[in-house]
Amino acid sequence: MITTSVFDLFKIGPGPSSSHTIGPMKAAFDFVQRLANLPADQLAGADAIHIHLYGSLSATGKGHGTDRAIVAGLMGWQPETTDPDALNQLLRDPSLTYPVPVGDKQIPVSAASFHFERVRYESPHANTLVLKLTSGHDLLTSEEYYSIGGGFIIRKGDTADTSKTITVPYPYNTMKELKAHLSQTGLSLADVLLANEMAISGRPLRDVNARLDQLIDAMHKAVRRGLRHRGTLPGTIKLRRKAPLLFKQARSLSQSADSFLIFLNAYCLAASEENAAGGIVVTAPTSGASGVIPGLTYLAKHHFHYTKTTLREGMLAAAAIGFLVKHNASISGAEMGCMGEIGTASAMGAAFLTHCAGHGIESIESAAEIGIEHHLGMTCDPIGGYVQIPCIERNAMGAVKAYNAFLLASSGSPDMQKISLDAVIKVMKATGRDMSTKYKETSEAGLALSATEC
Repeated sequence: MITTSVFDLFKIGPGPSSSHTIGPMKAAFDFVQRLANLPADQLAGADAIHIHLYGSLSATGKGHGTDRAIVAGLMGWQPETTDPDALNQLLRDPSLTYPVPVGDKQIPVSAASFHFERVRYESPHANTLVLKLTSGHDLLTSEEYYSIGGGFIIRKGDTADTSKTITVPYPYNTMKELKAHLSQTGLSLADVLLANEMAISGRPLRDVNARLDQLIDAMHKAVRRGLRHRGTLPGTIKLRRKAPLLFKQARSLSQSADSFLIFLNAYCLAASEENAAGGIVVTAPTSGASGVIPGLTYLAKHHFHYTKTTLREGMLAAAAIGFLVKHNASISGAEMGCMGEIGTASAMGAAFLTHCAGHGIESIESAAEIGIEHHLGMTCDPIGGYVQIPCIERNAMGAVKAYNAFLLASSGSPDMQKISLDAVIKVMKATGRDMSTKYKETSEAGLALSATEC
């Protein structure tokens, strides 16, 4: 049963990758909290913390800033309150050590504490990290975590399914079941999702709406920062920012039919470039796809002049699609390739636009299905392990596809759509399972091999 909160799907935190930065930061923070509960005599001899990274976290962790995020989490930092400039300074000097509170002492952690493992490791997820507390050569305790995409983590021994402890008024696992609630109750999609959210998060309606407004504002701040900031993004690629130039071009062509798309591209690139620079963004549903929804919502607010209420309800419609993909497939690039990230974001964006335009659940489903269908099989092959090429432009392309999916879904009778959203999500899961790991966030194939040309 889907019991994910809207505010777990949409999270504020530092880029460039939710599965490589936000997730590992949360895992490291959790590890330190668990150490605090250990007996004092067990901690007395502790002298080192070792961090072992496997799979995609090992292959592209340095480019994604995984090591910095883990150090931050060990020191007690939280994603939403992290200063991105301070985060980017961590581990710049490999000789520096950082104090981690363990019992009544502080244990130093440095670049030497990290082990980027290249061996095959049997675990249920490609993004695996193991944190160990040691005394000399003796292991005192360890925890294994899986960063499953979008900043979500699972600790070994825990379960991702919280449906046994949370009861929602309108339970569903599929779009078919969600539509049945709407049909039986006569409630709107927003009403059903709000009722479930209040049960999941324990927030009253006023607080849910205020938090949705805060998320939209955080997205739009990322867009505005990206439209202002110029120069070169961090990393060895030396990629220059394009968003300010596109925005200037769009304003100069305001009377042209092309300006609409140029504005949309500029907004999406702006947020995505901020993410690539390690700035504060909103997972939508991941940091790697954090340019699609922000770009579309910024367009909806400033060009379509939708009200706050309409924007909130559109965000809820987007969340419903994100929930369905996360629950029935995956939003992780390490599991699904980029169809799990940009494909899901595009489907969410299509649902957002369709709902905001006043169309019903059948059209919303059709728009989301089209959004996913035309991202099936998309590889995740970042050059150098940086969330830059092809990731930044891919956000803009995902938003354009979302807009076209909205147009296609709203230009005829929804019952003309032959493939359901539930069906295409099943196909998405099967496709992700069949894809080679070389094309799933490891930078071992595809465009990633073009690194020598950059």
